[in-house]
Amino acid sequence: METTKEIDKEYIKKLIKEELDLFALEQDRRLKEFSLLERIVRVEEELKSQRELFIQRFEAIDKRFEDLISYMDKRFEAVDKRFGDVNKRFDDVNKRFDDVNKRFVQLTWFITFMTALLTTLITIFRFLK
Repeated sequence: METTKEIDKEYIKKLIKEELDLFALEQDRRLKEFSLLERIVRVEEELKSQRELFIQRFEAIDKRFEDLISYMDKRFEAVDKRFGDVNKRFDDVNKRFDDVNKRFVQLTWFITFMTALLTTLITIFRFLK
């Protein structure tokens, strides 16, 4: 028969083992919770970093679009200026055509007048003979 001391030792060993197992399980659970919390924090930090990168990229894209729009505006202004120059040239050509047309009208009237004068003179000389 075992003595009470031996039974108490066995009982205490058993209790200590159970408590240590419970403690180890609790520590594992806490470690997993801590690990999970740590991973959550890392994920949140990474999301924040990604958000900042997105913001930077969107700002870069916005700046690129603004530069592109500014460049296109300058190009359109240059094209408008060239069209203005071309329109001025066409206006000059139209003015020259108008001048030539006036000259032709003058020549037509002159030729008509001279023909009428010659016809009148010829008619007068025929009647005088």
